[in-house]
Amino acid sequence: MLILLGIWQLVTFITKSEIPGPVATWTVFSEMLAEPFYDYGPNDKGIGLQLWYSLRRVFLGFALGSLIAIPAGLLMGSSKIGMKLLNPIVQILRPVSPLAWFPLGLLAFKASDQATIFIITITSLWPTLINTAFGVSSLPADHKNVGKAFGFSRWKYITKILLPFALPHIITGLRLSIGIAWVVIVAGEMLSGGVGIGFFVWDSWNGLSLEKILSAILIIGTVGLLFDKIFNVLQKAFSYESK
Repeated sequence: MLILLGIWQLVTFITKSEIPGPVATWTVFSEMLAEPFYDYGPNDKGIGLQLWYSLRRVFLGFALGSLIAIPAGLLMGSSKIGMKLLNPIVQILRPVSPLAWFPLGLLAFKASDQATIFIITITSLWPTLINTAFGVSSLPADHKNVGKAFGFSRWKYITKILLPFALPHIITGLRLSIGIAWVVIVAGEMLSGGVGIGFFVWDSWNGLSLEKILSAILIIGTVGLLFDKIFNVLQKAFSYESK
C-alpha cells in the first residue's frame, strides 16, 4: 500500500496536480464519509446510499445468475448430451460485452434499473456455470461406483457425493462471478444513470471532481477485496476431503 501511495503521489507530481494526490483525495473522502446517507434529491445522494443501491443490484443479479448457472453446470458436467447442447451456447454468449446486452435489457424490461440487473445476471453467471461443470465432470469413477454399490437414489447421489465433491469448484465460480458482477455494475450504472456508485463516478466527472472519482475508485476496490476475502473463506471452509 505504501508503494501504491508513493506511485500515486509521483503521478500527481508529474501531472502538476492535475490528478489529485492522496492528501487532497483523503480530505474530500473524509467529507463524503461525514454524512454518507443524506438524500437531497434524485441527483444528490450520499456515498453510502449510492453504494447501497449498487450492492442491492449486484446481489440480486448475482443471485439470479447463480440460480441459472449451478443447475446448468450440473447438467453439463453430468451429461454428455447436456454438454453438447449447452456448451456451444455458453461459448457464443460468454464473450459478449455487458454493454452490448444493455439495449436488449432496456427493450425487454422498459426500465434502466432492471436492465442493469439483467446485464449483471447474464454476464456474471458464466464462471459459476463453467466451474460447476468442470467440478462435476471431474468426479472420480470410484465415487460413482460407491453410490451404485450402496444403491443410492439419484437425489441421495447428488446431495451426498456429487455436490460435496463439486462444491469447492462451485464456490470458486461464485468467487469469480461476484467479481465480474461488481465490475459490470459500474459500467451499467454509468449507462442507466439515476443512482449507484457507477452513476456517482460519472456524475463526479461531469462535476469535474476528480477527488470524488478517486474516492469512489478506492471504495469500489475495497468492496471488491471484501467480496474476494469472503468467498476465499467459504472456499476453504467447504474444501472437499475424501475420507
